[in-house]
Amino acid sequence: MLRTHTCGELNQDNLNQEVVLCGWVHSRRDHGKLIFIDIRDRYGITQVVFFPKPNKETYEKAKSLRSEDVIKVKGPVNLRPKGTENPKLKTGFVEIGGLELEIINSSLDLPFPIDDTIEPGEEVKLTYRYLDLRRPKTLEKMVLRHNFNQALREFLNDKNFIEVETPFLTKSTPEGARDFLVPSRLSPNKFYALPQSPQLFKQILMVAGFDRYYQVVRCFRDEDLRKDRQPEFTQLDIEMSFVDEDDIISLMESFIAYTFKKVLGKEIKTPFLRIPYTEAMEKYKSDKPDVGEGEYRFCWVVDFPLFEYNDEEKKWQSCHHPFTSPKIDSLELLDGDLSKVKARAYDLILNGEEIAGGSIRIHSSQLQQKIFSILGISEEDAKHKFGFLLDAFKYGAPIHGGIAFGLDRLYAIITKSDSIREVIAFPKTQKGVCLLSDAPSQVEPKQLKEIYIKMIEEEK
Repeated sequence: MLRTHTCGELNQDNLNQEVVLCGWVHSRRDHGKLIFIDIRDRYGITQVVFFPKPNKETYEKAKSLRSEDVIKVKGPVNLRPKGTENPKLKTGFVEIGGLELEIINSSLDLPFPIDDTIEPGEEVKLTYRYLDLRRPKTLEKMVLRHNFNQALREFLNDKNFIEVETPFLTKSTPEGARDFLVPSRLSPNKFYALPQSPQLFKQILMVAGFDRYYQVVRCFRDEDLRKDRQPEFTQLDIEMSFVDEDDIISLMESFIAYTFKKVLGKEIKTPFLRIPYTEAMEKYKSDKPDVGEGEYRFCWVVDFPLFEYNDEEKKWQSCHHPFTSPKIDSLELLDGDLSKVKARAYDLILNGEEIAGGSIRIHSSQLQQKIFSILGISEEDAKHKFGFLLDAFKYGAPIHGGIAFGLDRLYAIITKSDSIREVIAFPKTQKGVCLLSDAPSQVEPKQLKEIYIKMIEEEK
């Protein structure tokens, strides 16, 4: 390793040790015959002091340093002079006597300072995202995201869940939003779709007998964007066999209690309040009620309608998705008043925001076909779009259900961020543009020809 320690670990136990640190120049202060440098990496900041003697060459190099130069320094660990300590820093009682200095790379003038007290505009932050990610506030959000992802895996692994990766290149199916389509070079004039969710595959895994599945998965939806939406987002996907609503709700409450305690040190009281959909709409005027349960206010919304009527298209559509099972006592209503059919669905709400949603799924091919028929999906169309799932149901499908957490939204709430873009390493703008990489962008005509695509001029 080029370094013996990170910039966040040295303390009085390291006195008189000769150490090597690598990092970025966070600040430089010239005090006449003394030059002080704060060197920073993702672990913290350490102060380095350079003297004209014994190494004048090193001292002159230190005088030339600028913010965000990448350097390597070598020297002994000393106590800071009395009265100059910084108890806010773990390293605040020591400093390095700079004997050797190597400038690994110098930096241009910065478009904004690496400083949490100054908030750059979003456009410049996203254009220079690698600089924004150096800021302690942004870095902390990425670290919290990592810690939560580790904790959720710990919990689910302990509960006998299996993490399974499902395909990104799959079949286009109607799931409530437009698909991103990917042309196939090897199958001319045919397309893959990027998954809006792993819904069909996780149900297939239950038919396959996996019993308990999870995945931290990227999902894709070509929809109009706002602060809590991105064209690609991260979901914690969970599915279980031989369960009912109470089983899933109870386990997810334990999951929340475990991860919040592990990562944030917060005690979350369970069980959470359950509010029927009709009560939520009457009392709170929203299916995402803010119930008022301190800093983190959780509740479940249950007993959703299975269908909603689309006045514009003059037809019934699913409130959640077409694989949600109706409540048993609502089955007889499928041939009657569809507005009264209740779903075996549940949403988890945190501080007035939906962070997770799920349902008990349909496991009967006959009932699934019945729901498709109500939604105006013909038997032929259903076979074309969902045939592999319907076929699987004919080979012994267990009762199963699950839930999916919108992790970006959850982490944005926890970190009190204004937008999920703040908790995504490389987000896109509200127009779906990556300012860092300039995507989407044009491609060479040769590439389009290989995938049998011909460009059409945009109408003015």
